[in-house]
Amino acid sequence: MKKLFLALGVVAFAMVLAAGCAKKESDTVAIGAVLPLSGDVAFYGTQSRDGALLAIDEINAAGGLLGKKLTIIAEDDEGNAEKSVNAFTKLATRDKVGFIIGSSTSGATIAMTSLAQQAKVLLISPSATNIDVTKAGDYIFRACFIDPFQGIVGADFAFDTLGARNAAILYDAGADYNTGLADSFRRQFLALGGAIVADEAYQTKDIDFNAQVTRIRAANPDVVYLPNYYNDVTLQAKQLRDQGVSCALLGGDGWDGLVAEAGVEVTNGFWSAGFASDTTDPAGQKFVNAFEARFPSSKASQFAALGYDTMMLIADAIRAAGSFDTAAVKDAMAKLNGPYVTGSIRFDADRNPIKGAAILEIVEQGGKLVNTYKTTVNPK
Repeated sequence: MKKLFLALGVVAFAMVLAAGCAKKESDTVAIGAVLPLSGDVAFYGTQSRDGALLAIDEINAAGGLLGKKLTIIAEDDEGNAEKSVNAFTKLATRDKVGFIIGSSTSGATIAMTSLAQQAKVLLISPSATNIDVTKAGDYIFRACFIDPFQGIVGADFAFDTLGARNAAILYDAGADYNTGLADSFRRQFLALGGAIVADEAYQTKDIDFNAQVTRIRAANPDVVYLPNYYNDVTLQAKQLRDQGVSCALLGGDGWDGLVAEAGVEVTNGFWSAGFASDTTDPAGQKFVNAFEARFPSSKASQFAALGYDTMMLIADAIRAAGSFDTAAVKDAMAKLNGPYVTGSIRFDADRNPIKGAAILEIVEQGGKLVNTYKTTVNPK
């Protein structure tokens, strides 16, 4: 009999313990994150994770979401596609999360998209810009603009703000990012009524651009569009200035890091970014102050802002759906239209955000080159 009572007591204790655990679990909803937290692009992932953490802090401080507190389970993919798949599988099957933020890079994100679509897990990337990212299906979103959009923004800025009517283009013909931006800039600038007076290509790893620069100089453009990465732009800017091409230079977010590498040749240079930390927008300033107070060893970057907005988009979609059901939430997210830290966001039919881009100007301050906020260009 004592054994029976003891056995019953153990069962009862187990039931109480299980009930307590179930209650604790039901009061908290985990959001997954697959991001590069180490490796060559760890800056992107850690900034986006910390931006998402700040958003969760704010959501929980305001009472949570549909009566539940949020937490984040972050996995490191090191920017590697195979590791992103492993991380996704762990989050979706072991942790059973319904919402995943990630990844930072396009290749690692694309590796997960078909899996997410099949599992009906809502996957939203903060910063994967490749146009193919969302093509796997209607559970896949992103918070950043796509690569070709930067070309459109660049053309609008050149035509409307800089007053350019004649543009030259110099781009890497061997890279999808560069050619995509060049193509969209070309189409938009022509559509606005401008002229492309020089259209020059080069091959990846070229370092001598003087032949192309000679033809650009002869065309006398109002602006030179350089949709290339900062290491190439450093050389191109110097060779352009050395040959007397003094007009404005313009590029995309591949210029990020340029001020640490280049000389004064890149002044009178402008580039499109997802966010400017010195923004004059009150919501943006509030975010920067909150982020740098929460993470005092870090400066808020566009990746932090995009991570924050990614989490806020998930939260707003859950509120709109009135449910944590991923099918209902993805339908609600597709209909969102409102202000966020990185700009007003609504989604197109492919779940890419229709949003503005910040234009940063490179200027010399105190003997150093710095990026300063110039304006925001919104889609027409």
